Amino acid sequence: MTSSVRQHYKDRVAIVTGAGSGIGRATAVALAEAGAHVLGVGRRASALEATARAHGNIAVLSADVCEDGAADRIVSTAVDHWGGLDLLVNNAGAASLMSLAETDRAAITALFDVNVTAPSLLAHAALPHLRKSSGSIINVSSTYGHRPLAGGAHYAASKSALEQLTRSWALELAPESVRVNAIAPGPTETEVLAAAGLPDDAVGRIRAGERERIPTGRIGDPEDIADWILRIADPQGTYVTGQILTIDGGLELS
Repeated sequence: MTSSVRQHYKDRVAIVTGAGSGIGRATAVALAEAGAHVLGVGRRASALEATARAHGNIAVLSADVCEDGAADRIVSTAVDHWGGLDLLVNNAGAASLMSLAETDRAAITALFDVNVTAPSLLAHAALPHLRKSSGSIINVSSTYGHRPLAGGAHYAASKSALEQLTRSWALELAPESVRVNAIAPGPTETEVLAAAGLPDDAVGRIRAGERERIPTGRIGDPEDIADWILRIADPQGTYVTGQILTIDGGLELS
């Protein structure tokens, strides 16, 4: 990333959910290195502490984004710390491989709670502060938000819903100078598959299959995604809103 883009984040205030590892941690660190004050949010206190140790500009809050009242508590924590809010990165999410034959009401509800409802409530809580700062929301979707995933239809549907929220919020909030965009990562070296309950050998097989189908020949790094989150959220990029930027090494073309 160019140094000029990074300079635009000096003393800005950002919330990053799912900041304990992977894309969330990489984004929190990248924002902090660019001069932003960052509240990293996640469920695992020990993982968040490791994120906080990466840079002095990162404060952390252990919270489950799906709990009642979590959105208000997260936003108020950032505003109380630094007096305002410029950027919300809705990165926390869950993956689930669930065939139609195995479909379960509780599993669907839990998946949509974290991938759709929680980002909505966080955006709602953040909105009054983003209006004041002409701020930005970045939703983290997936390449499977706009392409089918056999055996993972409900995960794909939840990310598709997040992309449609992105477009609709962008249209709704453009007159108030609040921008809303989304990043749609392809396969990335994170803990998401293990967190979905898959054993190591299954994760290895999935990753190998993905690598073979990606034209650039590699799985993405969290830093690849974080870099583009900062680019599309650049406070100077006031003419970019309602966009879904896919970063998947060309996978959606294959």
